[in-house]
Amino acid sequence: MVAWIFPGQGSQYVGMGSAFCEESAQIKEFLGISGRMLGFDLLKMMLEGPERELTLTQNAQPAILSLSVALSDILGEVGAKPDIVAGLSLGEFTALTIAGSLEYADALRLVRLRGIAMQDTISPGEGSMAAIIGLQDEVVERICSETSSNEEVIVANYNCPGQVVVSGLSEKVKVVMESSKREGAKRCVELSVSAPFHSRFLQPVGEVLREFLDGVKVSPPKIPVVSNVTGDLFPEDPHEIKELLISQTYSPVRWDQSIRRMIQLGADKFIEVGPGKVLSGFMKKIDRSITINTTDSESLEALKEFQEIVN
Repeated sequence: MVAWIFPGQGSQYVGMGSAFCEESAQIKEFLGISGRMLGFDLLKMMLEGPERELTLTQNAQPAILSLSVALSDILGEVGAKPDIVAGLSLGEFTALTIAGSLEYADALRLVRLRGIAMQDTISPGEGSMAAIIGLQDEVVERICSETSSNEEVIVANYNCPGQVVVSGLSEKVKVVMESSKREGAKRCVELSVSAPFHSRFLQPVGEVLREFLDGVKVSPPKIPVVSNVTGDLFPEDPHEIKELLISQTYSPVRWDQSIRRMIQLGADKFIEVGPGKVLSGFMKKIDRSITINTTDSESLEALKEFQEIVN
């Protein structure tokens, strides 16, 4: 069984997709049209930057989504197709698009809106996130609960064994980092983000998405999609899908659990579709026996080889 997984925010970089655009007029046109749908030159920002603009949540999210979908289309043309999909945070919107649950135009506008709302929901500097490397999940959960009894800091991402991300008020995140170091963490790295994603402080973003989703058609997925929130399959009911997308904004991302569920369902070949190789790195720590390939080769010829890899 072949699984496609889609990256989230942080995978963007200036020059993303540049070689693909040089080789394929189709990809270049697709990205150009995506920018026009949003009202700004997304393609130029992806290819030329500046980095500070591309890194903004409201720009990074549609950039990653659009390139991931463009590459998915190319893979489809060479005969590669997924049996099951999932995406990390933002990548979940890509997964639902590829599964036919969301229309691309709706998904693109939705993640742009999501990014703007995420940036505006809390004052700059008030919230932050940090990766904690080298501790068991339960240890970091305990440290968070000891630091704050009302979820001012929580484990927001379960990426892979030995790596979680905490999110919350900046002062509380710093306390968790120091406590984690004392508990024996190998590294504690504060992330360059504009808000404490996947924490209760992002609940207002969920309401912004709810208003948008009320006017959007959501269909049952044509192939199985694994949810960040539950670590299990999305339901077929459109209303329940919408509710999971809303709550995903302020709920922990159970990526480790999601990948293990895909493997349990029979996935034994994975392709990371989109910019970067972050998810491939997580995969090697979750289960080294599973085959993982990435589209971040910047070569159409390499993508054509995926037909042989996955069949």
